Amino acid sequence: MLTTLRIKNLALVEDLTLELQSGYNVITGETGAGKSIIIGALNLILGERADRTFIRSGSDSCSVEALFDIASFQVPLRSFLEENGIEPCEENQLVVKRTFTTAGTNRQFVNGSPTTLQVLSSIGEGLVDIHGPHDHQSLLHPARQLAILDAFGNLRPLRENFSKLVRQRSVLDDEKVALIVDEKAYAQQLDLLRFQANEIKAAKLHPDEESQLHEEYQRASHAAKLLQLTQTAVGLLTEDENSLLDRAGALGRTLQEIQRIDSTADPLLSLHSQAVGPLHDLQNEISRYADRLEIDPIRLQELEERLNMVQSLKRKYGSSLEEIIAFGAEALQKLILLEQRDVELIRINDQLKRINTELSRIGQELSTQRRKIIPKLCKAVVKQLLDLGFKQSHFDIAISTEPQISNLKSQIPLSGLDSIEFQFAPNAGEPLRPLRAIASSGEMARVMLALKTVLAAEDEIPVLVFDEVDANVGGETAHAVGQKMCQISRQRQVLCITHLAPVAACASTHYVVTKHLKAGRTISEIRQLDGSARVDELARMLGGQSDAARKHAEELLKTEAAP
Repeated sequence: MLTTLRIKNLALVEDLTLELQSGYNVITGETGAGKSIIIGALNLILGERADRTFIRSGSDSCSVEALFDIASFQVPLRSFLEENGIEPCEENQLVVKRTFTTAGTNRQFVNGSPTTLQVLSSIGEGLVDIHGPHDHQSLLHPARQLAILDAFGNLRPLRENFSKLVRQRSVLDDEKVALIVDEKAYAQQLDLLRFQANEIKAAKLHPDEESQLHEEYQRASHAAKLLQLTQTAVGLLTEDENSLLDRAGALGRTLQEIQRIDSTADPLLSLHSQAVGPLHDLQNEISRYADRLEIDPIRLQELEERLNMVQSLKRKYGSSLEEIIAFGAEALQKLILLEQRDVELIRINDQLKRINTELSRIGQELSTQRRKIIPKLCKAVVKQLLDLGFKQSHFDIAISTEPQISNLKSQIPLSGLDSIEFQFAPNAGEPLRPLRAIASSGEMARVMLALKTVLAAEDEIPVLVFDEVDANVGGETAHAVGQKMCQISRQRQVLCITHLAPVAACASTHYVVTKHLKAGRTISEIRQLDGSARVDELARMLGGQSDAARKHAEELLKTEAAP
């Protein structure tokens, strides 16, 4: 569910924080107070285009931040976030933030990780459905409609079996394409793979040898210089006139003279001994180092050739020895498969034949079940539409089925052999049209409300937003709209913007948007209503603050309020 929505510098909003509750949340207010800004902010969170003209006058930037509690979120969000390099949710909290500036900078973050609008939109599709004069409506897409139909008919296990087989078939098709080439190309491919595998195998590479090769080559190529330097070092220590050890000996004799005269100078001799000891150790280590140095032109040439070979292999097969070794293993595996091409083709064709048979069986079974379910779903939706004021409407689902797997020109859809389209005619005598072709936003929202009421148990999207759902309705229809919102909210969080008191009275949580002057500027604010304040707002929606209006408002709260 959506727990918090914070808006800064968007249109009339300076800084607004909306803390939403579970169940049915309603937002009311005077026309022009800023209720639509809530929808605009949600659209930004869901990846819609950012319009710089919406930035509050006098501000350089605008931001919208939403916090979702995903404890009961059914869509596999964790793996999606990981695949897109986004930090995981902590304590089941998903944080989405969107910022844009007057300069045109547009940035979006999920759990603090920067991401793209495409990723933001993909996440939004599974979080929020907005119904009204907006585009973010999942039920308008035929693929989503088919998923809803399958959920309504408990066909998910059958559909998942079909999807699994399609993926297996795709893997086999790729393997088959890789094997089926003309003889000339086949021979060339064999030669290339054989050469690659043999070249890498003959190199006898070790993943960590490159750094060792560089170190040994550096030492071997400078052996003469190193020997000269060690001789100089030994000379400075012991062999040259006034060498360090000779001078240290003279210093020791001087200190002994001092000690004979003054016994308190003993510590000086001790320190001298401690200083001379490491010099002797250093002399021994330099000698041993010099003994290990060897001017060997043959070994130097071997090292140079080995390094050149490694560089040549890196240019061909990868940027590191690990990648080259992996490339060689893959080339060898491909070579083995190609050398057994005929056997592999027989195996693949047998498996494809078996999978195609099973796909046809499951696909036809899915189609049969869907055709049985469609009348039940249509009947349930029409019943809800009657309550919402569509007395002569007609709702149907068009379905078409591809009879043969082999007839499909492109890849087989994971959803089966069927394609469907929700169709609607609001008035008697009008032809059925696709749901997405409905022109009236009020009609669209009420059809969506009817569908959501029927599908509340099956739909996976946790947050439903209804805007202008009460357009051109009143009387009993308004009561029905409110009751259906309440019904859906038992299984989904509902957020509704309305001008009708009966719709608002059914809500479990009521907010009001107001605008007023602050330092000479108009700002919009929102607050939650309780008790008499809620009665006042419902009375305003009913036409005023008369005793009759207040009594009507109190009666609505008693009879319509959500349990």
